[in-house]
Amino acid sequence: MAGGASKTPGFDAEDLIACYRRGVFPMADARDDDRMFLVDPERRGVLPLDGFHIPKRLARTVRSNLYQVRIDTAFDAVVEACAAARPGREDTWINEPIQYLYGELYRRGQAHSVECWLEGVLVGGLYGVSIGGAFFGESMFSTARDASKTALVHLVARLKAGRYRLLDAQFMTEHLSQFGAVEIPRALYRKRLEEALKRDADFYHLPAYADGVAVLQAISQAS
Repeated sequence: MAGGASKTPGFDAEDLIACYRRGVFPMADARDDDRMFLVDPERRGVLPLDGFHIPKRLARTVRSNLYQVRIDTAFDAVVEACAAARPGREDTWINEPIQYLYGELYRRGQAHSVECWLEGVLVGGLYGVSIGGAFFGESMFSTARDASKTALVHLVARLKAGRYRLLDAQFMTEHLSQFGAVEIPRALYRKRLEEALKRDADFYHLPAYADGVAVLQAISQAS
């Protein structure tokens, strides 16, 4: 893996938080492989909160409230959906030990999910880890058009409203580039991480059921 990866025999939730604090994160080779390794990319993908771009069509979808967006009501289901095989991606990096660890962080209030529901069915969402003023986006899924993108917009609004300073996307992808994601060197990432970790932030500053208009307004406001 880029930047080097080290095999680890296993660790607990405290160890996982310590990893994020020093700029590394866990992955697995396959869903059915219980081993984990730590990744420290030479270049890191980040989503600038003050430069987040929302495509016009997506903004219309968010404004229309097509999906009911909920916060932290189905964390385990979101992680399970992110770990599930789907066309074009038959295997994932989320194995059972990793899934268990993030569940522990959720129960400690250090991991969160943003969920999109349609007629009572979970159709998209994302989850990640929150420490200080840094949010580490882990994975997202979608079974309906723009559902995961809508969740991402709601996440960014929540982070901006809560005075976060860093949204870590781990790796730069074409999918994230449409939102203004950039790739930065490891040293710069660690500097930004250090600054963000010193900040007090509030994931729940934005109301749990904020509608699309409020979300778009939160993103457009200057920090």
